[in-house]
Amino acid sequence: MSEIFTKRILIIGLGLIGGSIARGLKNACKEIEIFAADSDEKALESAKKSGVVDRSGSLAELLPRVDVAVIALPSMTSAELIAAIADTANDHCIVTDVASVKTLIVEAVQKQPAAFQERFVPGHPIAGSEQSGFAASTADLFVDRNVILTPHGNSSPTAIALINDLWRSLGAHVLGMELGKHDEILAATSHLPHLLAYAIVDVLAEQHQSESIFKYAAGGFAGFSRLASSNAKMWSDIFVANADATCNVLDAYIERLQQFKEKITEHDHDFLYNRFANAKIVRDEFIDRYFGGKVNQVARESEVTYLVEPGGTVSGCIRVPGDKSISHRSIIFGSIAEGITRISGFLEGEDSLNTLNAFREMGVTITGPDNGEVTLYGVGKDGLKAPRVPLYMGNSGTAMRLLAGLLAAQNFTSELTGDESLSQRPMSRVVDPLQEMGAVIDAAEGGTPPLRICGSNLKGIDYKMNIASAQVKSCLLLAGLYAEGDTTVSEPAPCRDHTERMLQGFGYELEKDLVNGKTTVSGGGILKGTDIDVPADISSAAFFLVAASITPGATLRLEHVGMNPTRTGIINLLQAMGAKIEVSNEKLVGGEPVADLLVSSAELQGINVPEDQIPLAIDEFPVFFIAAACAKGVTELHGAEELRVKESDRLEAMATGLRILGIELETFADGIRIEGGNIGGGMVDSFGDHRIAMAFVIAGLRANAPIQIRNCANVATSFPGFLNIAREAGIKLAESTERS
Repeated sequence: MSEIFTKRILIIGLGLIGGSIARGLKNACKEIEIFAADSDEKALESAKKSGVVDRSGSLAELLPRVDVAVIALPSMTSAELIAAIADTANDHCIVTDVASVKTLIVEAVQKQPAAFQERFVPGHPIAGSEQSGFAASTADLFVDRNVILTPHGNSSPTAIALINDLWRSLGAHVLGMELGKHDEILAATSHLPHLLAYAIVDVLAEQHQSESIFKYAAGGFAGFSRLASSNAKMWSDIFVANADATCNVLDAYIERLQQFKEKITEHDHDFLYNRFANAKIVRDEFIDRYFGGKVNQVARESEVTYLVEPGGTVSGCIRVPGDKSISHRSIIFGSIAEGITRISGFLEGEDSLNTLNAFREMGVTITGPDNGEVTLYGVGKDGLKAPRVPLYMGNSGTAMRLLAGLLAAQNFTSELTGDESLSQRPMSRVVDPLQEMGAVIDAAEGGTPPLRICGSNLKGIDYKMNIASAQVKSCLLLAGLYAEGDTTVSEPAPCRDHTERMLQGFGYELEKDLVNGKTTVSGGGILKGTDIDVPADISSAAFFLVAASITPGATLRLEHVGMNPTRTGIINLLQAMGAKIEVSNEKLVGGEPVADLLVSSAELQGINVPEDQIPLAIDEFPVFFIAAACAKGVTELHGAEELRVKESDRLEAMATGLRILGIELETFADGIRIEGGNIGGGMVDSFGDHRIAMAFVIAGLRANAPIQIRNCANVATSFPGFLNIAREAGIKLAESTERS
């Protein structure tokens, strides 16, 4: 049962929103006690007769007796009531509001005692109707609608979690947002449309023959002007309360209207057509993305093709996006920590955002990302809520395998799904050891996703991995946080240790036996919220390390790159080939080493790849193969069968593309032999693998003809902004997109 159903709740203002909250809560749980305060006695009597409200009265009478108070009044009225509510409410009552302007209310809250500030959580449901009053309220008003929580600096994570639970109980999707940004966005998306509706009706009402105008108006006018039937008092308050933000967006709108007027006067058909066509595309994509399906469902696919012209250069100074592995983990650990976690440098790629959205669906309030800044209000290890839909992991094996370990220990049932590529990847490597721990988890035939997980009590195990896999190790360590006793994972060779470093950053103790390659965690501990600075992803930097190394005359600086020793295999391999890579400005950031890298062009030589470097460069081999194709002599790799079960069979995908470009090679079950030579042009297929696509972009720097690369849509999953950064560095890269 939802925690909110055990609380006594007061609704202050029994209009459309307040009444719908009361109806929705009663509909979800008949036993919940709903109190109400309102100046409209008829509404109160109606609510009590219908069984929606159990008791009514004054604030002085009701506030001391409730656990939660919801202020369902306009912004200015709500702000005026804050002091009285703070004086009257008991010392454990959590208070929230529903007003569409937050700054005014939070300013009033911040004048109250600190204890009250901690218990106040600003909120705003993006739902409503032009109708008003309790009679217009419905139990399902908030189902599948967004509700924005805008925690202020002193909001308690415990209070935030409870209000999140309240809205989830009503069927809403809960988002977090910084309160100033909220007021700016709502001014543009909600307040301005209402103002325009009022304005157009007001203008037409004063026109000569206004009766005829309204009489013969088409359905489009009725639909557009519907908002002008909204509560006039409420909207007058909103515009006064949010005057600055509304006037800013209104100025931009007036400027665009004036421009349209000039172009209409000039009969400039082309200008009008282009602006209207662009607006149609933007709106259609907006509707398709945000209103075309449920949360966590896959958006309509696009066919993206890259075209690389030969003759590019590489120079300058760039910073690639944040590390994907660390971004995933920061969301996972911040969500189950106690307290607040603030992240900077978060990777805003599709895979990382899918992980973030999964935890939102499980009841975690998260603000951002905004330019890489994310704030998580942790719910603690036992605070996650049962997801209402399958959790979509997109293209990310990391997210699916790590979440499998976490979800196996929860007290609810869940399902993990992914895109077509992820749905073909093996999950037995985590399912089998989790089942040894007592997990109830099933995969599809062949051990592939979706994963259906019924949370259960786990027991620690001593597990020896057959292959060095940070994903398997991290999955079992996450499960071990909840398991009875110790969980020990032994790795046959060093693999990424981001999980261990981050656990320690969150204050969770573990044992690390470096000599024997063992990591041990004990169940029962807690994680404490912390600050995380995500370094630039070395896997993303690898494309530009190779680009500068193979391009004559190139010099490129890469800033703030993560230099975790379990991830630097690509640097070691390139230096073994003769690459010129200088490391400077080394430092530790949140337990992770970072540095700047200066890369210059060099004559590369083929090498035999040492097997101990394979786990340290497993994700970078696609672009390493491009370096091998440009090197003198032969490069040979064995012991890398793991490459066959990534987002694609990366050995075959790269071999197929390199052969098309004229490179001689031979593949093995566990590796490849590449003979360096001249790279030609042609059309290659990335097979939907983002790293294959980006690797062949880099090949274009040494090609003697254009290279066309198909199926590149998934580049956004790991490297948002790749095209712009590549062009900034000097690569001649274009993109074409076609809806499938």
